[in-house]
Amino acid sequence: MTDVSLDKLIGLIYEGPLETPPWQSALESLRDAMEADVVSLVLRPPAEGDRGVILNCLRPGFKTKKGPGGDNNDWELSAYREQFFALDPFVNLPLDTVVALQDLMPGEELTSSAYYRDYLQPAGLFHILGLDTEESGGMLARLRVSRASESAPFEDAQRELLTQLTSHLNRAIRLYARLSRTTSERDLYAGAVDQLAVATIILDEKGRMLNTNALARALLAEADGLSLQGERLHIDGRDANRELQDAVSTVIQAQQQGQTSVVRALRVPRSADHADLGLVVRPVPAGEWNEGQASPSAAVFISDPDMKESASQATLGELFELTPAEANLAILLSRGLSLAEVSETQNISQHTARAQLKSIFSKTGVSRQAELVRLVLKSVATLG
Repeated sequence: MTDVSLDKLIGLIYEGPLETPPWQSALESLRDAMEADVVSLVLRPPAEGDRGVILNCLRPGFKTKKGPGGDNNDWELSAYREQFFALDPFVNLPLDTVVALQDLMPGEELTSSAYYRDYLQPAGLFHILGLDTEESGGMLARLRVSRASESAPFEDAQRELLTQLTSHLNRAIRLYARLSRTTSERDLYAGAVDQLAVATIILDEKGRMLNTNALARALLAEADGLSLQGERLHIDGRDANRELQDAVSTVIQAQQQGQTSVVRALRVPRSADHADLGLVVRPVPAGEWNEGQASPSAAVFISDPDMKESASQATLGELFELTPAEANLAILLSRGLSLAEVSETQNISQHTARAQLKSIFSKTGVSRQAELVRLVLKSVATLG
C-alpha cells in the first residue's frame, strides 16, 4: 500500500465518527486495501434481546453460499445477531493486537466447530483477522476483516497494515464515544426543554442563528411579533427591535469577556389575539479553548403564555398516588381553569369536583388551589 493510500485511509478513519452511518468510507477503503470480502466493525456486541451495533461492508458481488430465506447479502449479519454471537470464539482478543482466527482455532479444531459449520461455512467465510480496541470510557470496538474459504490466507503485509492502523482506530473510537455521549446528553436536555414548553434559539458570536428547537421553529414560522430576517432575530417595531439587537450585542460581548452572569429580558408584542412573548437572552458558557468562530455565544429562551403546560396525567398520578380523574383535574387547574370551568369541561358536578379537589389536597399535602397549581407546574410531571 502506498504512503498516499495509507494517509487517505487514516484520514477516513478519523472522519468516520462524522459519517452516517459511521465509518462507511473507511470500511470500504480498508476492504479494498486488504483484498477482503467482508469488513465489520462491532461498536456494541449483540446480546440476548439486544441487536447490538454492527457496521458491515461487503465486497460488491459477494454472496453467502446459502442463506435460509431473505436477502443472502444480509444473512451473514442477521444470522450473527440472532443466533451465532453466543457461539463466536473470536471475541475478547488481546487489546490493540492483530489476531487471526486460525491462531486461536487451528485447522481441524475450527472446521469441526458448530460456529464454522453453522455460520462461517454458510456465510462463505474462513480467513479472519481481528482487532479489538477499547477507549477509556469502556466502549469496546471489534474490527473483523474476512475472506472467503477459497481465497488465500492473509499475509504478513495485511497484518502489518492493521497494526499500523491500530492507534488511529483507537483515537477515532475515543472521538466517536465522546461525540455519542455529548449528543445523547444534548438530545436529553433538548427534549426536557421542549417538554417544559420553552422555545430555544442559539446564536453565534455575530448574532446569527445557529440552531433552534421545535417550539422556536414554530414561533418563527408564525412570524407574529418575532421573526427571522436573514439569519438574525427580528421583533416588529423599530424601538422593540433595537432593544432586542442591543440585548443580543450586550450578551455576546459579555460572553466574549467571560461574564456569563449577564442576562437581558424583554417582551415581544404580538397581535391582539395573543399574549406577549417573554424573551430572555443570556451568554452560552464557553470552554477555555473555544475558537469563538461560528460557535454558540448566546442563548435566547422564549416563553409563550398561550402555550398550555404538558404535564403528564400518568406521571402526576404516580407521583402523588392520584386517580386518573384527580390527576386530570389538577392539570386543568394548573392551566388556569376555575373549579366551575373544570366541572363544565369534564361534565361532572361541582360537588364531585370539590370532592376530588379535597382528595388531591390530602394526597399532595397542600391546602390551597394556588399551592396545587405551583406544585403541578414545578413537578417532574411536565417531563413525563
